[in-house]
Amino acid sequence: MSQASNSAPYDMQIKLLMIGDSGVGKTCLLLRYANDSFSPTFITTIGIDFKIKNVDVEGTRIKLQIWDTAGQERFRTITTSYFRGAQGILLVYDVTDRRSFESIRNWISQIQQHADVHVNKILVGNKCDMLDEKVVSTEEGQKLASEFGIPFFECSAKNDIHVESSFMHIAKAVKDRLKADGQGGPSAKTGLNLKPNQSGGKDKKCC
Repeated sequence: MSQASNSAPYDMQIKLLMIGDSGVGKTCLLLRYANDSFSPTFITTIGIDFKIKNVDVEGTRIKLQIWDTAGQERFRTITTSYFRGAQGILLVYDVTDRRSFESIRNWISQIQQHADVHVNKILVGNKCDMLDEKVVSTEEGQKLASEFGIPFFECSAKNDIHVESSFMHIAKAVKDRLKADGQGGPSAKTGLNLKPNQSGGKDKKCC
């Protein structure tokens, strides 16, 4: 083990970014994964916030820095400035909101303009527990993910369905890519030096 690994509590630091329209449940997914908690009401994310979670992926100790972005149009400029330096991106839509699904193409266009060309991506359809209100089928999600050559997960932050597996999948994909490229030691820079804003705003329903 390298000297850097001996002096750090982790072997690799990975920056993940969560993007998608407002209200799709990005914050709820992050809180479920990072804190194993869920609240049906949350404070709308203002700008950027993040959580840290240390995980073990196939014997590699990874410090995940997961950035939760605001989906509102007025924060779009702030959000795109965080694309650079992201090593993995979770594209999130709400299976009960077709417009949020249709917005994924725009978010992918933003990634292509602002993110690293090699960034790992996954597509996440949240609120899969709401079967009676579901308007975007699993097959449609799979088709869109296949079109862009990225993995697809249907999740529920509320019922803790496939949340951990989706985060672990992208963490492993980033780890494998960085190790293949000889990158990603514990002192690797995340590309972000800005301080996240504290959450604030109006209460909003979320799953």
